[in-house]
Parts: sequence; C-alpha cells; structure tokens
Amino acid sequence: MIQVYNTLTRKKEVFKPLVAGKVNMYVCGPTVYNYIHIGNARSAIAFDTIRRYFEFRGFKVTYISNFTDVDDKMIKQAQRDGITVPELADKFITAFEQDTTALNVEPATAHPRATENIPDIIDFIQVLLDKGYAYTAAGDVYYRARKFTHYGELSDQNIDQLEQGASEHTADEETQRKEDPIDFALWKAAKPGEIAWTAPWGEGRPGWHIECSVMATKYLGDTFDIHGGGQDLEFPHHENEIAQSEAKTGQKFANYWLHNGFVTIGDDDEKMSKSLGNFVTVHDLIQQVDPQTLRFFMATTQYRRPIRYSESTLSEAANNLQKLRIAYDNLSYRQKDVSAGIDTEVEQQLTKLTKAFTTAMDDDFNVQNGMTEIYELAKLMNIYSEQKIVREATLNHLMDSFTTWLQIFGVDFKPAGLLDDEIEQLIQERIDARTNKDYQRSDEIRDLLKAQGIVLEDTAQGTRWRRE
Repeated sequence: MIQVYNTLTRKKEVFKPLVAGKVNMYVCGPTVYNYIHIGNARSAIAFDTIRRYFEFRGFKVTYISNFTDVDDKMIKQAQRDGITVPELADKFITAFEQDTTALNVEPATAHPRATENIPDIIDFIQVLLDKGYAYTAAGDVYYRARKFTHYGELSDQNIDQLEQGASEHTADEETQRKEDPIDFALWKAAKPGEIAWTAPWGEGRPGWHIECSVMATKYLGDTFDIHGGGQDLEFPHHENEIAQSEAKTGQKFANYWLHNGFVTIGDDDEKMSKSLGNFVTVHDLIQQVDPQTLRFFMATTQYRRPIRYSESTLSEAANNLQKLRIAYDNLSYRQKDVSAGIDTEVEQQLTKLTKAFTTAMDDDFNVQNGMTEIYELAKLMNIYSEQKIVREATLNHLMDSFTTWLQIFGVDFKPAGLLDDEIEQLIQERIDARTNKDYQRSDEIRDLLKAQGIVLEDTAQGTRWRRE
C-alpha cells in the first residue's frame, strides 16, 4: 500500500487512484529560455523515479509535463538573441530533451506547449469571466483571488499575508490596474513588437498560471490523481492553478500534491536558481561527469528532502555507483559457470530483501531506505559470486531483482563500447597468448581493454573483467 505526502493536507495519505490500476500525473515543466540547471533536473528526476516506481508496482501511468514556451523571460531572451520566441523555444526544448535523455528520464506521455493550446486557454478564461471570477483591465485579464474561498490553503497562508506579500512584489503600474493586490494575470496585453494572439478582450498572450490549468484538465480531466513540481511552485503557481481550475469546473483539481525539495549549493545551503546566478547547467555538467552518476546522485535522495550539491557529494555518489556496478559484474561473470536448480537459502534472503525494499519505497518513495536494501542485495551478490557452486535460477533471480530495482532509479548497467561477447573473445585471445608465451600480444590486449574502460582481474577461478 503506497503512501504519499500530500502538501495540501500536510500529511501522509494512502494513495487511492481515481481509476484502479491507473495513475494520472501532471508535473510542471521548464520555461524554455535557457539550458536547465540541476535544480530543474532534480524535479524531472524525482518525478521520473516516482513514475517508475508506480509502474514497478503495476500501475499504468499517464504522465503529462508541459513546456512554457512564451512568457516575459522568453520574450526578453529572444530579443537579446535576435530570434523569435518560437525559435528560442525550439532550441531549448531540443536541449531539454537531449539533457534529460542523457539522465535517463523517460519522455512524458505528452509534452504539450502553451502556444499549442491558445484557443483552449482563451475559452478557459472566458468561462472565468462569465462566472465573475475574472475581469478585464486595459487589455489584461485578472483573476479575483479573494472570490475563491479556498485561496491560500495549499501554501498554508491567509489572505492578509498574501495581500502584504503581493503589495511588496507587484509593480506599481500593474497594481493600479488590479482590483486587489493578490489578483493575478490570466492574460497579458501585448506591447508593441511582442508575440501575441487575438482574444475577445484584446491582443496578448496567456499568463503563466493559466496554461497549466488548461493543459492538465485537457489531458487528464477536471480531476486527476497527482500534481507535482518543485517546492518553489507551491505559491503562487500551484495555488493559482487550483483557484482557476476549481472555479471553472466546480470539481477538485488534483487529489494529491507532491513537491520536491531544492538543490542547494555552498556552505550556506543556498537554493540553486537562475535568478540568483548560482546555477550549474546539466548541459555543461554532463560533459564533465558521467550522466548516470548525476542521475544516481539525484535519484537516491527522497524527493521531499533538499539535495546539497558539491564535488564531494557527487564523487561519493560515483563511488557508490561503482560498488554496485562491481557487484553486477561479479555475478555476471559467473553466468558462464552455473549449475541447475536453485539455492533455497539465498532465495529466502532475496525474498526478505524484496519485502523490505517494497516497504521502504511504499512509504512516500523513501529512496534512502530503498537503497539500503539494494546495497544489501549487492553484498549478497558479491558473496554468492564467490561460491564454488552457483545455481542458475538463483543467479537469474538475483540479477533480475538488482537490475529491476536500479531501473526505478534510472540506473542501467548497459554495456558501452565493446560488447560483452567481444570482450570475452579478446580475453580468450589473451589467455591463448599467455599460454603460448606471447606476452607482447597479451599486454596489447590488456591495454586495448583498459582504453575501453575494461579492468581485468586474474583470479584462481580465471580472468574476470568489469567496466570502470
């Protein structure tokens, strides 16, 4: 039984999908005006891991994640670059896809763009206008936040607090157009030369919040199971999504709200963000480190907890990943030297580990405790690989569990470079060369394999190999 922490109720709840065996998820995607930094990647990885675990537990997951491809930042960046907003969006959507593929993030079921849904956005806003939840002002359209009686519940704030905060952070010119400082934009009138669409209330473009309400309900229905995103989106973005959506439909928007923690950097654990200028892009980082190491680093911290990024924490993740890879290689090596049947004692240990792993992950995706069981499985694999007799069925059960559990974390020990059969052929050629005292050829093969990241270990049971 899976339990999730619901931000809206501020407690863990048993997950009960609207439709048995199915999970409908919406996760806020990036604004595509730059390369994603590892704080952005944290959200993509956290919810990809959650998605994979639901699938591991037998659910069919529909996963929607949007691209914000028009807003103030995009307009300004396109102007600086001397290109159009759609050209800027295409460039960084491609970059996002490349970077997340490198991190082994599965593509969403759909990646809708805001600009692909303008007619739906206009229709949505019109309903809010007709219901009195929105009003026009100098070509803009604003939402009457105070009219929605549950406004502030998600972020646990009251109207007075929100009004004070809105007054401090809203430009004077925009404040003058609003009926109330806490009201927010559904539609923004276009300035000369800006990208714009025609709406009944004037030329302009959608506000940030409305697009997610439109796309979530369009693809998943008026009510769906899980809405996710970073903690920084609780207010105002997600708060506003709830207000817009429930005012329009009269239905609960999302049953469970999940928010991932920040990536912090430096001695003061400062939040990593583009606005603070302290970010590291995935695009740059994966040129320097193995993308699988970065994925492993991100995926093995429980999604609600912050991740402290540094060279030392990344190095620690690389070392732990290498230990798991060695356990995988050690047992893989014994696949060519097995006996029929099963090993009952080892199978019993595996059963206990499986139960413990599932119990940990069912508890709001507690990946740290889940990884504890994976490390225990790695120990079991190392011990078993040294046994004189290894049973084929048990070896396969161990390998299948190990690879399946790690795939939830996005880790897959796929061979790179030389294929396993090619490595085995070269090792046999090296053995033959040593037998024939052709040590020059033996050394050449060792050096060739080393250049491909293959480490040889000559043992009493024969020559073993593993990938670095």
